[in-house]
Amino acid sequence: MCFGSYTDGNQELFPCEVCGRRFAADVLERHGPICRKLFNKKRKPFNSLKQRLQGTDIPTVGKEPQSKPQPVRKSNWRQHHEDFINAMQSAKQCTLAIKEGRPLPPPPPPTVNPDYIQCPYCKRRFNETAASRHINFCKDQESRRVFDPAQTAARLASRAQ
Repeated sequence: MCFGSYTDGNQELFPCEVCGRRFAADVLERHGPICRKLFNKKRKPFNSLKQRLQGTDIPTVGKEPQSKPQPVRKSNWRQHHEDFINAMQSAKQCTLAIKEGRPLPPPPPPTVNPDYIQCPYCKRRFNETAASRHINFCKDQESRRVFDPAQTAARLASRAQ
């Protein structure tokens, strides 16, 4: 930006040292201190949510405290890679057996993810968060499925009548 003066019609305009806008000399004297004062202030970021909710009955939602960062789990890419290679080799053996008319070879044994937790009721495996939800659910379902021969006989008798 050029900070020289130039004329606009009849008046000579001078640039502001802070913002670079051009003003007449008498106006620049008033503008200068105001412009310096404004440019020294740090503006707060505008919060549109707060602005929209102002005057309504909706309470403003505060920021949730950030939880501790989850510990980074050790990557088991090598195990995934080996599983993939074994699956590819067994698939090749299957296609070769189909072409030659031989019986199919047994499938590769399933691998168990060590990070998963096994449900004691249904023996399925889940990650930590899903396991905590599922085990409670499965426990409740298991308690409902208690087999009582006397109850079963009573139900059948009541249906027969």
